[in-house]
Amino acid sequence: MANEKKQPALYCQKCRTPIDIDASIDQLNPAAFKLLTDSTVPGQQQIAKHTPPRQSRPTYPSARHQTYEAALQSARNPTFKRSVPSSRFGQHGAHNPAMSFVNVHMSESMLDPPSTSPAPVRSPDRPAPVEEPQSNGLEITRRASVAGSAGTVGGGSMADALETTNRMFEILSARSDIDHPVCVECTELLVDGLQKRLAVATRERDAYVDYLRRANTDVPSAEEIAAAEAALKAAKKSEATAITNLEKLEAEKADLDAQLAALEAEARELDQEENEFWKNRNAFSSTLTEFQSERDALTTKHAHDVQILTQLQRRSVYNDTFNITHDNHFATINGLRLGRLPSPYVDWAEINAAWGQTCLLLATLAERLGYKFQGYELCPMGSTSTIVKLEVKGGNSTTEARHSSTSSPTVNKQHLELYTSGEFPLNFGFIHRKFDTAMVAFLECLRQLGEFVENQGIHAGGGLAGVGSAGAGVKMPYEIRKDKIHDQSIKYTLNKEEAWTKACKYTLTCCKYLLAHANNVESSAIRRGR
Repeated sequence: MANEKKQPALYCQKCRTPIDIDASIDQLNPAAFKLLTDSTVPGQQQIAKHTPPRQSRPTYPSARHQTYEAALQSARNPTFKRSVPSSRFGQHGAHNPAMSFVNVHMSESMLDPPSTSPAPVRSPDRPAPVEEPQSNGLEITRRASVAGSAGTVGGGSMADALETTNRMFEILSARSDIDHPVCVECTELLVDGLQKRLAVATRERDAYVDYLRRANTDVPSAEEIAAAEAALKAAKKSEATAITNLEKLEAEKADLDAQLAALEAEARELDQEENEFWKNRNAFSSTLTEFQSERDALTTKHAHDVQILTQLQRRSVYNDTFNITHDNHFATINGLRLGRLPSPYVDWAEINAAWGQTCLLLATLAERLGYKFQGYELCPMGSTSTIVKLEVKGGNSTTEARHSSTSSPTVNKQHLELYTSGEFPLNFGFIHRKFDTAMVAFLECLRQLGEFVENQGIHAGGGLAGVGSAGAGVKMPYEIRKDKIHDQSIKYTLNKEEAWTKACKYTLTCCKYLLAHANNVESSAIRRGR
C-alpha cells in the first residue's frame, strides 16, 4: 500500500483540472477540521456582537429588529452543493456529474471498506437533509474520521482522509458562493474578483453610512417645530387671502372673456375684409405683372433690334471681303500667307493667290476713293494678276498725253506679272525679274494712293482724318521710297527671305490702313446724309 502510486482524486470546480491536495489538509485532525468548518459561519452572527450603539433615531422599527435577532439565533447553516456540468475528463466523472467528490477504491488491507455507491448530488433548489434515515459504509467512515475514533491521525486510512477532505470541501462550498476545491490559478482569479466586489461594497457601505448620518443630524428640534407651526399658520392666512384675491381675479377674468369674445368677433370681420382686400390686390398684381412682362419683352426686343442695327451699321463689306491679319511672322489676307521663310514652308501657289487678293484690294480702294493711278493699271485676276505699265512715246508722261489735244500720242502697254512659278533655284535674277518689277509697280501704286489720301485730308481740313491722324491729314504708317518700304526691299531677287517677308507684311499693313480710312470716309458721308 505504501508503494502504491497516488492518483489525483479531486478536480478544480472552475477549470476541471485534476489537483493534488496538500499534505497538511490530507492529514487533518478533528480539532483542525472543526476550526476550519466553524470559521465559515455567516458573518452576521459575529457582526451582531460588535454592532455600534444605534443612533438617536432607529433606522427600522424595534419589533422588526427583535424578529430578526430571534431568526438569527435559531438559524442554522445551509448545506447544499451546486450542480456542476460534467468535465472533459469523462473517465473520472462518469458516475457523478457534479463531481463534488470522487469515489476512492479502498485497498484490500483496509478494515472498513466504504460503499461504492456515489454520494447524492445536492443542488441549490433542493437542500440536503441534515440526517439520513439509512447509514451506509461511507457515512460510518466519515463520522469515524470526524470523531477521531480511528487510531491514526486524520482517520487512520487513505479513504478516511479523502472522505474528511471531501466533507470539508462540501461544507466550505455550501457556506459560500465558491465551489471547492479550487486550483491556484482559479483562486487568484477569484481573489481578484472578490477584491473588486469588496471595493464596490465598501463604497456602498460608506454611502449608506453617510446617508444615515445626515438623516440623524436632520432631526428637527423643538424650536424648529415651533417655527414650522408658526410658518404653517402664516401660510394658511396667506392662502385664505390668496383665495379671496383669486375669486376677484376670476370675476375679472369672466369680464375679460366676454370682451375677448367681442374682440374675436370683430377680428373675424376684419379678417374677412382683409381677405377681400388681398384678393383684389392679388388680381391687380397679376394684371400689372402681365403688363410689365409685355413691356419688358418689348423693351428687350427693341434693345436687341437696336444692337443688331448698330452692328449692321458698323459692319463693312470690304472688311469682310478682305480680312487682313497675321500668322506668326506672316501677314495674311483672307487666310493666304504673303511671304516666304525656310520654316514653315509656303508654296508659290499660296503666295500668288495672296498677291492677287492684295491687287484686288488696292484696285477696289482706288475705285472707292475715286482715284486713277498714273502710269499704271491694276488687273486683278486671282493667282495670275498683272499690272499694266503705260509708257507714252516721245518722252511725255501719261498725264501730259491725256491733257494734250494737238495730237493723239502713242501709248505702249507693258504687262508686268504679279506672280511667279518658282521652278528654278534661288538667286537666278532673270527668273524673278518680271515678278520683282510687278511688285515694285504695286508698291508705286500704293504710294500714289497714300499721297492722294493724305492730300485729300489736308484739303478737307482734317475732317476726314482716318485712324491715327490728328486732324492734319492722313499719313501712311510706313514710308515708301522706290522699291523699299520702311527700309525693306520688296524685290525677291538677291534678297533674304526674312527681309522680303517683312516688306510684304508692311505692304499689307498699309493696305489695311487705307481700307480703314475708306470705311471712315463712307461712315462720315452716311452720318452727314442723315
